[in-house]
Amino acid sequence: MNENDLMGLIKKLSSFGETTDKGVTRVLYDDNWIAAQKWLEEEFQSRGLNSYYDEVGNLYGRLEGEDSGNTVLTGSHVDTVVSGGQLDGQYGIIAGLVAIEYLKNKFGKPKKNIEVVSMVEEEGSRFPYTFWGSKNIIGKVKEEDVKDLVDKDGISLSDAMKSAGFKFKEKEEMRSDISAFVELHIEQGGVLEIEEKSIGIVEHIVGQNRFLVEVVGEANHAGTTPMGYRRDAMHGACKMVTKIMDLAIEYGDPLVATVGKVEVVPNTSNVVPGKVIFSIDVRHTQKDVSDNYIKEMVAGLREIAEKMNLEIVIDNYMNGIPVSMDKDLVSAIKRKCEEKKLNYKMMHSGAGHDAQIFAPKVPTALIFVPSHKGISHNPLEFTDPKDLLEGVKALAETLHELAY
Repeated sequence: MNENDLMGLIKKLSSFGETTDKGVTRVLYDDNWIAAQKWLEEEFQSRGLNSYYDEVGNLYGRLEGEDSGNTVLTGSHVDTVVSGGQLDGQYGIIAGLVAIEYLKNKFGKPKKNIEVVSMVEEEGSRFPYTFWGSKNIIGKVKEEDVKDLVDKDGISLSDAMKSAGFKFKEKEEMRSDISAFVELHIEQGGVLEIEEKSIGIVEHIVGQNRFLVEVVGEANHAGTTPMGYRRDAMHGACKMVTKIMDLAIEYGDPLVATVGKVEVVPNTSNVVPGKVIFSIDVRHTQKDVSDNYIKEMVAGLREIAEKMNLEIVIDNYMNGIPVSMDKDLVSAIKRKCEEKKLNYKMMHSGAGHDAQIFAPKVPTALIFVPSHKGISHNPLEFTDPKDLLEGVKALAETLHELAY
């Protein structure tokens, strides 16, 4: 297990879609995506793994085990956001390859198959659909729900997939041989770096609730409408945002709430705003706590609207439940970190990952390494190579425990 080899592989994979600012843009089924998958296929083969694709283009590298019907799977997604970093997703693929090669060279043939997967997509950067790779693996995709999705250029998912040489799965079912899934990923937050830990062992992935709130008052002249006669949608929205934030602080960690997008109509300096639309993103590791917060938040927003003579429409368009990682796998990783003196922290994930798609179906674990300053989805994304190697060590120990 070699740091230079690890970094060289990451650098090479980053060249497929590298941008002028040293970021990476590689979206589902584009030319850079195709080139990256082809290079990975060759790399898997050159390191002694049997490589193959499934129908939609997920790429696997397999180390054959004695029990050919039982597979331990690791890996992550090969796609990126536009102008993303060089670690998000692809680090988990390269780390899986390096870990499996290490196990093969040191211990030989495992009892169970070990596979690394380069999943086709997770980000939703080209088409308005996320987790395309992992959802196909577990049989969670219906062709009729996605075949007419189009990108910004009007190209359909169906046509893009066909042009890359792939097709929809014939059967909506999960592979029956997967006995466990382990994903290694950068944290995409600053906790591990701040607490000077090299490894994060994830116990829960937060549930995400997203809302669009429309506040409607009355647009009117900014100079001739007295303050007491106004139905100012912006004034009301500001009070609502304050309510959302203050209530979230009251509830405390790990609950987080974010208002990240605001639209004002007519958005003119000399007109009292008649309409404001804003987003809310609420996340927590426990559904009951999240539900209580949302109930209290919604009641607070409606109360403000009533007092200020405003109309309000609240659309809860996304309702994702929290997902727990497998307790036995979490305990095993913790034990291995202690045995190998790896500096770890038990934690939750505030972002979504492919692991949350697998977790309801098979025993699943998620391991983090630090992200410098918590920066991700950005060309400045960086993790110290020593920590990247520590992550590979934790992954290799976990795979050894599961497959040997």
